[in-house]
Amino acid sequence: MRATAPACGSFSEIRTPSQEPLFLPGRKNASRPSPRSSSNASSSRDRFARRPLVVDQHRHGGRVPEHRKRRDARLLSGHQTNRTASSITIAMASSTGIIGKCRVFMYAASSDHPNSLPIPLVAKMYAIIIVVESRKFSPPTTFPLHQRNAMPRKAHTNGTLRKPHPWGAPPWTVDFRPAPRALPDHVDFAIVGAGFSGLSAAAWLRRFAPGRSVLVLESASLGNGASGRTGGMALSETAAGNLPGLGDVLAGYKKILRAFRIDSRLTLPGVWELGRSAPATKGSGPAGKHSPISWSDSGELKVFRRVPGGTVDPGKVLAGLARAAENAGTRIAEHAEVRALDFSNPPRLHVRRNHRGRMHQKEIRAEQVLLATNAFSLELSGLRAAAVPKLTFALATAPLSTAQLKTIGLSSRRPFYTVDLPYLWGRLLESNGVIFGAGLVPPYVGRPSRFPIGNRSIKNAVRDLRRYDVRRGESAARLRWLEDRVRHLHPALASVRITHRWGGPILLTKKMRPIFQHHPRSKQVIVLAGYNGHGVALSVYLGQWAAQALLARRPLPRW
Repeated sequence: MRATAPACGSFSEIRTPSQEPLFLPGRKNASRPSPRSSSNASSSRDRFARRPLVVDQHRHGGRVPEHRKRRDARLLSGHQTNRTASSITIAMASSTGIIGKCRVFMYAASSDHPNSLPIPLVAKMYAIIIVVESRKFSPPTTFPLHQRNAMPRKAHTNGTLRKPHPWGAPPWTVDFRPAPRALPDHVDFAIVGAGFSGLSAAAWLRRFAPGRSVLVLESASLGNGASGRTGGMALSETAAGNLPGLGDVLAGYKKILRAFRIDSRLTLPGVWELGRSAPATKGSGPAGKHSPISWSDSGELKVFRRVPGGTVDPGKVLAGLARAAENAGTRIAEHAEVRALDFSNPPRLHVRRNHRGRMHQKEIRAEQVLLATNAFSLELSGLRAAAVPKLTFALATAPLSTAQLKTIGLSSRRPFYTVDLPYLWGRLLESNGVIFGAGLVPPYVGRPSRFPIGNRSIKNAVRDLRRYDVRRGESAARLRWLEDRVRHLHPALASVRITHRWGGPILLTKKMRPIFQHHPRSKQVIVLAGYNGHGVALSVYLGQWAAQALLARRPLPRW
């Protein structure tokens, strides 16, 4: 089929292979089919052709009026197409013909430039709209051609594109995003850090004191810190064992999850302690010689005792706490980094927030502050000299069969960790995949990170750990080392497929005890951090205690 493009002010008639005339604007003496004709020319295709899309530009000074453009756009996005046609036509404002399985509409801006489309078209195009139809009775999908490559491939839950995190992705997600709200000038309680500790404290503050305002400030998004990247192993004590006044952590943890109606997938079958030689500790278990596990890892790894504990889904716990806090009236602000803390009366927080791609500065006055940033913002918490942040690593396998789980000794579905070095921990997923974790890298060592900006202020420093990328450098080497260890633990794991590789921050303290105290610069600021890898249940449990301490209902511990 050939078509001759007309000059503006004339008409052109094009005949398709089915010999159905399609009339275009411009020619004054062309004959039109009768509107009442019963032939195929009265189909929706011809009805559409009888309503010209492009006006005679000579009548409007070479320009298409805006109201005609809007009308044409309405025609293009409407339903004036033959949805049962065996082939779908391509209609153009200057010429028409069969090209393929879609309908293309073009607006002509002028007629002085040739076009390289299969149909000779003398026109400059300022917009193209494609309408794709199936043979079913479904409405057409319309989008500008110049935007076809700019459409998002994968959207995050809040509508923004998700970029790959340099620490990789764990096998769980956080299915909650707080509502975007403006930052206030003043609050009763400001909590820095939206992890397990901070969100637990926020939810309990609103429950204990519903008339007091609570604000949670998170420098990134929910789940990007230790709480969203942990292995999800819930333990009954601190890394240093039981401490004075601590109480029953697991029982308290269960009560909190039940109080906020969080579907955490909590199971408490106990935890295996593994070792290469029998430890001199009390406990129940197979005592080595009857161990269901016999792995090769710098010696023979066996089970020596069982301790209380179990597993949870960290993503569900984090989302549940955030949802409970927000439903109770807490404001949660993501991408709101506390750049400096002024220890005045009341304390003032200098916040920089990335809101919808724009940076905003805000100073917020808070009657009391809880710093629950764990391995981050050690300048604000005053823990730079008392604790060491590190990045630890984990990987998850593809689902294993029941026979494979029995062969490697994990049919009881109990999580495990070693009591000697080299360290190794792990757990099962609901899918029967297995998580293994081990390895530490230190933070980058750079310039001094404590910058006083006044007699009563501390400025936050560069995020040391966030400079790591698990896809390269020392972090990637640690993950390769971990994968090699896993494949040599047992022959059944030699060819297992790895589905997830990721890293997460951990804060190690000198005495392996959590830090739960007033800030040395102000009694109006409480610091809660340093779980030493035992924070899944403990951090949520101590978050409730922190809320009571902020309300002066319970004293802080002396650890």
